[in-house]
Amino acid sequence: MFRGVWSCGAVGAAIFLSTLISGSSGASAASDDFMRIGGLSSQPIGHYEFCKRLPQECTIRNRDTTPLKLTRDMWQHLIAVNASVNERIQPLTDKEIYGKEEYWDYPKLFGDCEDYVLQKRRELNRSGISLANLLITVVRKRDGEGHAVLTVRTDGGDFVLDNLTDEVKNWQQTNYTYLKRQAVNYTGRWVSIEAPSNLLVGSVQ
Repeated sequence: MFRGVWSCGAVGAAIFLSTLISGSSGASAASDDFMRIGGLSSQPIGHYEFCKRLPQECTIRNRDTTPLKLTRDMWQHLIAVNASVNERIQPLTDKEIYGKEEYWDYPKLFGDCEDYVLQKRRELNRSGISLANLLITVVRKRDGEGHAVLTVRTDGGDFVLDNLTDEVKNWQQTNYTYLKRQAVNYTGRWVSIEAPSNLLVGSVQ
C-alpha cells in the first residue's frame, strides 16, 4: 500500500479548443498523451479503508471501457467542475479534519487532496461520465510528497484534475511522477503507471 507523505492543498482552454477545431481526435493524438499502464498494483491504504466503509464504491465493474469523447462542451464541463470543487472545498489535512493521518471521504466544507478527487469523480459521474474514465490516481510531487489527482480518460489523451490548480492539463504537462491509478474495468483494483521517465513505479509501494 502507498505510504508516502501526503501534502494537498481555464488557463490552456484556448489552446486545446484550437486543437479540437483543427479536427484532432483520439485517433491522431500522440501516444504519449495516454498513460502507459503496467500490472496490478497495491491499493492505497486510504482507499482500502474507504472501501471497507463504503464497499459499494469499490465493487463496480465497468463493461464499457471506451474512452470519453472529448468535445468542446465536455472540455468546458471538466474545467468548470474542477474549478467549482476547488473553490467550494477548503484545504485541510486529514489530521485536522478527522484526527487521523489518512482518511478518504467525500468532503462537505473541508478536504485533503483525495477528498477533492472523490468529489470531482462523483459530480462528473452523476453528469453521465463513466467511472471507467474517472480514475483516482496517486502521484509523487517534485518535493517527494505523495498527492492524489483525478485522471479523466478521453479519446484525446489522459487529462488531470488537480486541487492545486484550476487548469486542466494533459498528464504529460504536469510535474508529477505517476505511480498508480484505479483500473478502468474495476473500481476496487489498482494498476501501476509506466513511463520512460518513471522507472521506479514498479518498486514504489
